Order: sequence, then structure tokens, then C-alpha cells
Amino acid sequence: PFTPTESFLGQTFKVTSQEATKLSLAFSGPPVASAEDCRKLSEDIQNAILAVATVYYWLPKSQGTTLRKMVRDATTEVVEGMIQLTETILSAPLESLSQEQLISTGGVWEACEQVSNLPRDNQAAVASALAACLGVVKDALEEMEHALEEGQDPYSDIMEDEELGFRGNRDTYWSEADRKLLSSCLGLMKASKACLKKVLGVVKAYGKVDSPEQIAQLDDLADIANEISPSVDELALSMYPPVNELAVRLNAAKLASVLKKVLEITKTSHVCPPSEEGWVQFLTDAVDHNMNKIKNFTQGQL
Repeated sequence: PFTPTESFLGQTFKVTSQEATKLSLAFSGPPVASAEDCRKLSEDIQNAILAVATVYYWLPKSQGTTLRKMVRDATTEVVEGMIQLTETILSAPLESLSQEQLISTGGVWEACEQVSNLPRDNQAAVASALAACLGVVKDALEEMEHALEEGQDPYSDIMEDEELGFRGNRDTYWSEADRKLLSSCLGLMKASKACLKKVLGVVKAYGKVDSPEQIAQLDDLADIANEISPSVDELALSMYPPVNELAVRLNAAKLASVLKKVLEITKTSHVCPPSEEGWVQFLTDAVDHNMNKIKNFTQGQL
């Protein structure tokens, strides 16, 4: 899929990197570059940037929107890096190579180098997006587990009573009722982690890009899975004391709904052969079980 433009892609970004070096060296100290040299440099840079943009526009949407977005982000980073380098040169005196100029030049090199890490098709792009979501959810879950294990006061590491004087304030503590509710919220966060881990596994094992339908199914999975980490974060934030039970319930319901949608899309797509349907059902039940417990703990709020 990506192969026809791959060598051109690598070459294009390499040329841009070289143009950044030439530009930086031309303005690394006296003598001042002639008007003709400046015109030639500008022209070469403009051509390099146009070529980079062309690579992105050449990549058809039919190859997958997740892949296309990653190529667009890489392209944008190169263009923005070159703009920053140019602005740095324009705003600095010509006596010597400034630290900012060195950093900006390195920034363009790094952005151009990143192209070698770009996924080569939509399966790899979606796997990469899912892995990034999984990392965020893992961090949020670990943070919340740590806070709950710390004891009654989740703010103990950031609040000193001498300075702030409200350590006795109940708003900084979890009650026993809070903890019961939060254990089910934690169950929902654990289901989020398991869900992303499993979906990532089947995308890697069974994901294909042989037809427009398969590519579109992978994009649908990436789109809905992208909603998991912000939903986990919102739930986690509402779990800190003072606990507003209604906010917790609403955020939990939102997360549960996103998870069930992810599981539903997985089950109906090509990445889920019959052998994988067991865990889809198990996780669907786990989401329902935790959500029902949260509803029972908070029914007085409605």
C-alpha cells in the first residue's frame, strides 16, 4: 500500500534535512550570504517543503485515515520545524551560531528522521495508536491504585499541614462508602486496560489491509478506542475527594458505553475470528457487572 512512495518519502525528508543544514550553515556567522545565494536557498527550501507536502497528499484516504493522520502529523512537524528555524535565523544577530539556531536545526533533523519510524500500512498505524492509548490508561490506573493504597488521604504527598492547615478537612479524605464505590470504578478502569490490550493483540494477529472494508474496520476501531483514555481520565478525576457520586456515575456510564462500543466493533470486524469471541463476551460482562454495582451504590443520587 505505502510501498510505491516509500523510497520517495524517505528521500524527500532526507533532502529537507539537508536543506535545513545548508540554511543554518549559511547564517552561522559572517560573511553575509549574497542576495543571489539567499534566493537560491529560499527556492531549494520551498521545493523541499512542497515535496514533503506532496508525499502526504499523494497518500490516498483509501489507505486508511489512521495512517494518513500519522503521515500528516510527521509532515506538519517538519514544516513547523523549518518555519521555526527560519524565524530563529531572522531574529538572531549574525555574529555566531546561536544556541537557539542549533536547537532548531536539530529539531528539523529529528522531525525528518521520524519518517523512518512511520507505520507502513493502516494495520501498523492502528496498532501504534492502540498501544499509545494503552500506555495512557495503564498510567492512570496505576496512579489511582497507588492513591487508594496510600490510605485514607490521597493528598498526603502534596499537602503539608503546617503550610496549608487543612489536613483535618474531610474533603481530602475518602469515606468507607466512597471506597466501595471506587473499587467498582477501579474495576471499570481495569476492564479498559484489558480491553485495549486484547484489541491490540487481535489487530496485530489478524488485522489485514487487503480490502477497503478491512481498512475501514481498522479505522473505526482506532477512532472509538481513542475515546477510552480521555474517558478513563475523566472518571479518575471525579474519583478524588470530595467525591461527587453523581459525577462519578455519569463518568463511569460514559466509559462503560465507550468500552461496549469498542467490544461491539471488534466482534463484528475481521480481527475477531470465533476463537476470540470468548474474551469479548467476558469483558462485556465485566463492564456490565461493574457498572451495575456503581448504579446500586449511587441510586440515591438520581
